[in-house]
Amino acid sequence: MKTDLIEIFQTIRASLQPYATLGFDNRSNTEALYDLWSNKNVEIDGNLKNEVFFTKISIDAGHVTLSLFPEDINVGDVKVSDDLAELRTEDGNFSISELDDELLSQIEDAVAAAYKIYKDKGWVE
Repeated sequence: MKTDLIEIFQTIRASLQPYATLGFDNRSNTEALYDLWSNKNVEIDGNLKNEVFFTKISIDAGHVTLSLFPEDINVGDVKVSDDLAELRTEDGNFSISELDDELLSQIEDAVAAAYKIYKDKGWVE
């Protein structure tokens, strides 16, 4: 069980990094913030966008925050495990203060499901 926030951040960031080769770009890649964006021109809910946020992980006060999907776009619910759902905050992000292999696998599954939605909607190459 990992409880060190830097170790938790680095472990989750490592699982997100392969998506940078699947049509997403990094805007931030620091020791406390990592994010991925699609730079594809798309129309979402009648709005033209030249970029679409995908995911972000950051070290915050007392926890690591994982964000999936832009807040202003309704993509439907990504099915997440009960354990991961318990970590969801009011703003829809996930607050992680402990990480084991099972939770990491659940995070990876949620990100993979999110990627499939982006791919199916044509929001990423």
